[in-house]
Amino acid sequence: MLLTEARGAARTGPDGALVPLAEQDRSRWDTATIAEGTGIITRTLATRPLGPYQVQAAIAAVHDEAPSAEATDWRQILALYEILERLSPNPVTTLNRAVALAMAHGPHAGLALLDELESGVLAGHHRLLAVRAHLLDQAGETAAAASAYREAARLAGSRPEQRFLLQRAARCATTSGSRPER
Repeated sequence: MLLTEARGAARTGPDGALVPLAEQDRSRWDTATIAEGTGIITRTLATRPLGPYQVQAAIAAVHDEAPSAEATDWRQILALYEILERLSPNPVTTLNRAVALAMAHGPHAGLALLDELESGVLAGHHRLLAVRAHLLDQAGETAAAASAYREAARLAGSRPEQRFLLQRAARCATTSGSRPER
């Protein structure tokens, strides 16, 4: 929890808008809290049986220790998600693994894994659609990404998420040359 909370100040902009992890100002992260959390998880991994909470903390530590989004060790995060999936399988973990897979091996690899989730409990869920939109955008398929972002926004339960997703849809629509829906 310390490792996640350490990023709290950078999670939203001055207007309350959501700021994705990759776009957060890491100078706003609490380095003392990161050091404390990293120390705890390092000691725990060395002395306790491995469980899902330790793996989740290890994933957060890898994110927190990266000096920039570009320097994130996505292969290590992917390996940790694979372990987490074996320890505690669930579709949200698979969704997160799809992102890590895309970051480590390209957006099409992540999109292929998302296809496996389409018929499960996340089918039609806004988070699945948002991740699909993000990966489509990374793959350069901006018109499809804009459409998926709009659908994710329609299904999202919170106004900040809806605004964020609609802003992404508009950006993709502008990039692809199509007109954004209002």
